[in-house]
Amino acid sequence: MKVSFVSTQAITQAMRYQMARMQTDLVSANKEAVTFRVADRGLALGARTGMSVSFHRDIDRLKGLTDSNELAASRLASTQVILNQMKDDADSLLSAFTTALSSASDPNIAKDQAEVFIASMTSSLNAHLNGEHLFAGINTDVKPLDDFLDPASTSATEFNELFEGHFGFYPDDTDVSDITAAEMEDFLDNVVEPYFMGTGWTDHWSSATDQQIVSRITLTETAETSVSANIDPFRKLAMAAATISVLVGRDLQSTTKSALLEKAISDLGAGISGIANQTGYTGITEQRIDRANERMSMQVDIISKSLIDIEGVDESEAAVKVNGLIAQIELSYTLTSRMQQMSLLKFL
Repeated sequence: MKVSFVSTQAITQAMRYQMARMQTDLVSANKEAVTFRVADRGLALGARTGMSVSFHRDIDRLKGLTDSNELAASRLASTQVILNQMKDDADSLLSAFTTALSSASDPNIAKDQAEVFIASMTSSLNAHLNGEHLFAGINTDVKPLDDFLDPASTSATEFNELFEGHFGFYPDDTDVSDITAAEMEDFLDNVVEPYFMGTGWTDHWSSATDQQIVSRITLTETAETSVSANIDPFRKLAMAAATISVLVGRDLQSTTKSALLEKAISDLGAGISGIANQTGYTGITEQRIDRANERMSMQVDIISKSLIDIEGVDESEAAVKVNGLIAQIELSYTLTSRMQQMSLLKFL
């Protein structure tokens, strides 16, 4: 029979190794006790690890879409507020123009109201949220609308050039008193309207893009989540207000002023109707985003339950495992301490 040599150092080293291993196991066990999921998916799940990774990726994608939807919803909510306010302002302007047409008030009041509306509209369409201009289309870092009330602005200068190019003199010339109603109608229909509804708007008034922001709201759906300053209702409102603010206060013939106001009232009505429709479209998009978030939340819940079935651990068992490892480590510390105190001198 052979007797193997055993030293206290060998025993101590073996216990130290076992203690390090238990401490590593305790970290994993504690993680399982806190998360109620396996600490090492690859070790615990084996061939099903790919399924677990796929589920986690799907959850991350759905949560990412939900977060981006919150930003889109915030943008749409701010847009809705501005559209409603602009519609209210346009309704007031329409009332002022109608009153001026019936000669119940001084036309200069309509002029002043038109200038107030232009200022409000410019401020509204240049509004921004989180550093992005709401009505700039995809060109969100650029202020979309030019300041028409600034005499040196491109839009104001170009409007005066249009007038001079058609009549041969500028709006502040005394010859405006010779303009007939038919001539004013011809100018409004064949010069002003093509300018505002065509490239004149995008060349001199607006720096926005026609293309609006398109957001992915689910894994399979997209939606337009912005409104461009280039849509027709904004152009018509601006056209009506601009013509009145520049021309109605001049020394025009009464029939010419009437023709001017009638055209402005018609354009305002079309603009107000268009704004109302746009408000409805924006509201529908908000509803789509809300429903998309609800559906994705349900999908996340379903996938999370599937993950629990794959990765989940028994809560009680995890707690017992942690407590057991802690007890073993404490016992190991005690034994190690006693082993270190053992020596031949003390034995002798």
